[in-house]
Amino acid sequence: MDSEKPKKKNYWKYALFFWVLFSLPVIALFLFVLNISKGSNLPDTEALQNPKTNLATEIYSCNNKVLGKYYAENRTNVKFKNISPNVINALIATEDARFFQHSGVDVRALGRAIYGAIHRSSSSGGGSTITQQLAKLLFPREELHGLKLVARKIKEWIIAVKLEREYTKEEIISLYLNKFDFVNNAVGIKSAAQIYFSTTPDSLHVEQAAMLVGMAKNPSMFNPNRFAERSKGRRNTVLQQMEKYGYLTTKQCDSLQKLPLKLNFHPEDHNVGLASYFREYLRDVFMKKWCAENPKPDGTKYDIYRDGLKIYTTIDSRMQRYAEEAVTEHLKELQASFFLECKQKRNAPFAWNVTKEEIKSIMDNGMTRSDRYHALKKAGMNDAAIEKNFKTPVAMTVFTWHGDKDTVMSPWDSIRYYKGFLQSGFMSMEPQTGYIKAWVGGISHKFFQYDHVQIGHSRQVGSTFKSFIYALAIQEGYSPCYRLPNVKTCIDMPAGQPLYCPENAGGEEKLAGKMLTLQQALAHSINYISAYLIKQFGPQAVVDLAKRMGVVSPIEAVPSICLGTPEISVFEMVGANATFTNKGTWTEPTFVTRIEDKNGNVLANFSPRTEEVLNEEKAYVMLQLMKGVVQIGTGIRLRYRYKLMMPIAGKTGTTQNNSDGWFMGITPDLVSGCWVGGEDRAVHFDRTEMGQGASMALPIWAKYMQKVYADKTIKISQSDFERPNKKINVEMDCSKYNTALEKGIDNSGGGDDM
Repeated sequence: MDSEKPKKKNYWKYALFFWVLFSLPVIALFLFVLNISKGSNLPDTEALQNPKTNLATEIYSCNNKVLGKYYAENRTNVKFKNISPNVINALIATEDARFFQHSGVDVRALGRAIYGAIHRSSSSGGGSTITQQLAKLLFPREELHGLKLVARKIKEWIIAVKLEREYTKEEIISLYLNKFDFVNNAVGIKSAAQIYFSTTPDSLHVEQAAMLVGMAKNPSMFNPNRFAERSKGRRNTVLQQMEKYGYLTTKQCDSLQKLPLKLNFHPEDHNVGLASYFREYLRDVFMKKWCAENPKPDGTKYDIYRDGLKIYTTIDSRMQRYAEEAVTEHLKELQASFFLECKQKRNAPFAWNVTKEEIKSIMDNGMTRSDRYHALKKAGMNDAAIEKNFKTPVAMTVFTWHGDKDTVMSPWDSIRYYKGFLQSGFMSMEPQTGYIKAWVGGISHKFFQYDHVQIGHSRQVGSTFKSFIYALAIQEGYSPCYRLPNVKTCIDMPAGQPLYCPENAGGEEKLAGKMLTLQQALAHSINYISAYLIKQFGPQAVVDLAKRMGVVSPIEAVPSICLGTPEISVFEMVGANATFTNKGTWTEPTFVTRIEDKNGNVLANFSPRTEEVLNEEKAYVMLQLMKGVVQIGTGIRLRYRYKLMMPIAGKTGTTQNNSDGWFMGITPDLVSGCWVGGEDRAVHFDRTEMGQGASMALPIWAKYMQKVYADKTIKISQSDFERPNKKINVEMDCSKYNTALEKGIDNSGGGDDM
């Protein structure tokens, strides 16, 4: 018995040694993990609950369509319930089959991955769970090796476990899919669905979902836009995984694998898509000002590229599309006519009477305003070297109405080439609310980024300004039937200056010397009559009325305004003309209704300012007067060519040398205005037949309204303008007016007939 005691004692000694030897690495690993878990560089609860992500700001139309985004990363979060089950099933089957069984770290999968790594087996799968992948996306790892990489991996396990405590399984999946970068500016499942398939996440088909999930392995390697066959092969692997785990039958899998990718690829670019000019004005002017004046509760400024704001606008995506189509359809035809005329011009695209010195000045200004010039100047080049650079041919892509064209051209020649394109600005507005429904600032934002709608763009408005003159006359009691002689009127000028005696435009010789009603005079845009009215009321009274109707551009109170010399924007002109059909009340043109934060909290609401300018009776009388433009005057082609037979009031406008063509069209529910002209006034048609507003601008309005009326989902009235409830004291029936006049009854309010 005594001999056995030492043996027993030695046994416990060896056992103790074994357990100490076994426990030390376990304890060391435990302390290592504990040290990492307590480390200061692990995300805290706040960081886990509110992970920092760059969210795109979305711009919504009034009919709830996304017009575009502003982003540092093109990401918009979408909830789990709005993601197709096809995406969820494909993701789980491919990336984490036991997702709903583990708590962030799948020990079984991890062991299988380690075994596979030891035996160099590619079929063992990965050990990283969806939650761990989310941890890497939310808190990206730096390039590490050795022990540091092991430490980082353990950190990701810890973060994954913490994420599982903070979020439900559904929330983890949506976080992952919202965060993943699918390349091609498609960050998150919502952007990916739109960019690759022009659809929404809840509408993705099985094969589409499989392709997107397949990109999770390596989005650059399986980029379907660059490597279609490789991407298709990866998609089919995902479909096989879905079959393996029971999400698809063998028959379904075989059938889906035979399908082509069928991409409907639409990369997002601020230069393309609906309302590109409007979106840029909204970003660069409106939102820049709003963000500067409306800080967050913590005092910092909102960032439209990262804060995920939602901007709700008044733009109607359907009407915006029709407006852009109308501009494109007409300008493509008009440009062809202009190029044909340019073949006869020695100075093309400039007018025949433009001097070489004037052309050189235009070209120099075009050069010095260009981005290329500023880049070369910044690089230290002098003007002589820059001009030489500009006159050296280089490969470039230029705009044509038949698609972008690759060519070789000097930057100097490209300036002249682009000067030859006619531009356009178009805006359509709901007069009762002030809501802007369509905004087209030009013909191609990619190549021509100057906006021809907003207040910064002002061009001479020509005879469209006469509406203000006639409105003043109506306000002073004149009837549309009041008659004046179509003879030259001279206006006194300040001492030392000759009399101002404007001439009529050509083409109205048959009306020379005749007595014309105000309606006839406005319909045919007679300069003699507008000069007479200016002489009666004075230029300042007309300017004051225009200002009250929303015109903010500076207008010099001089007699020449009777010919439309003031420079005013499309934005202002549409807003002002809406006053007539809004019963005499000017309503500020408005394009944003509210702004929300990423959580849907309303940050701001917007409503337009209003001002009563004319009483309801006078505004209605003015509409009847402006109807004459369409019924018997310069806008009559709306009837015989475009078959628009509903009640329309309007006014055409053409400036000197045909440099600017205008049309303002008024209906009960929509007021729209259009300008067409060259970037420089020296670029224009020689013939008034082609260069007048009725030829350049009116067709755009007509095509737009044809499309709007044809769309039965848009509720636009074709009825007449609403009459005032009160009795109208101004006689608008010219036969009755003339009968009363013959009897010696003065019902004009404007004095005796002449």
